[in-house]
Amino acid sequence: MSRRRAASVCVALLLAGGLSAACGDPEEEPRPDAGANRGRSIAAGDRYVAIGDSYTAAYLTGETDPDSGACLRSLANYPRQVAERLELELVDASCGGATSRDVLSPQEKEGGTEIPPQIGAVTADTDLVTISVGANDIDLYGIVIGTCVSLAASDPDGSPCTDLAEGAEDKGERNLAAVGDALTRIVRTVAAKAPKARVILIGYPQTFPPDEPCADLPIARGDVAFAYDAAREVTETLRSAADTMGIEYVDVWSATDGHDICARKPWIAGSEPERGDAFAYHPFPEEQEVVADLLADALG
Repeated sequence: MSRRRAASVCVALLLAGGLSAACGDPEEEPRPDAGANRGRSIAAGDRYVAIGDSYTAAYLTGETDPDSGACLRSLANYPRQVAERLELELVDASCGGATSRDVLSPQEKEGGTEIPPQIGAVTADTDLVTISVGANDIDLYGIVIGTCVSLAASDPDGSPCTDLAEGAEDKGERNLAAVGDALTRIVRTVAAKAPKARVILIGYPQTFPPDEPCADLPIARGDVAFAYDAAREVTETLRSAADTMGIEYVDVWSATDGHDICARKPWIAGSEPERGDAFAYHPFPEEQEVVADLLADALG
């Protein structure tokens, strides 16, 4: 099976349980020029809003923000690092488990806690907005570390996840397109609320290796490409959305090449992290520092 086909099959599997990549209000959205402020200078004192999921919140990479509640935001995540370096006024709206829907609508957490829509942090005087969501729309990491790990127990040298999703390629393509549509809606809404804001999409890192499993990623050998390509396709969806709207994109994928879960020097924690500075299958501080460097460089 080709890498692209494996990725499409994987995404189709992720959505087979009734998950939805759609987000926000179906009403017609505003259509300002989201790329109008591309490259706009960002200076000390500017208001910066960070929108994202757990790869932005980065739980355990530093002390937990006591005001973040169930969102579990780190005080050392990349938005915080960039804000401190450039002396920006940060409003970190990122939240663990967030989907693109949760940017425009309330996020429901376990126990009935409701998190306000992240878009509420964006105001007319906002100067910079970074956005990094999409993987949770299709439960990418949940399925890989849940279903795929479970299936590997009985077929460690096979490709049970890939086989399970065989024949669902078209659905996978449709749902990747839905993620792209959701990102477009978010960016257009941000641009309407904050007309002077510079908007940047932040990609995902290389979480999974391209070919071989390891003890920290206990999936079947034949499903490694399945996981790798699914993550790559979601990341490419963010890049494509940025290109379509004419806004900037930070390529975390390329910068983290060789530092996946199974690498000699991983920047992503495995199933049972020996270190205490990362949640399972989430970034170590090293990855957050790299993203902070990339973003700071982009802001010049």
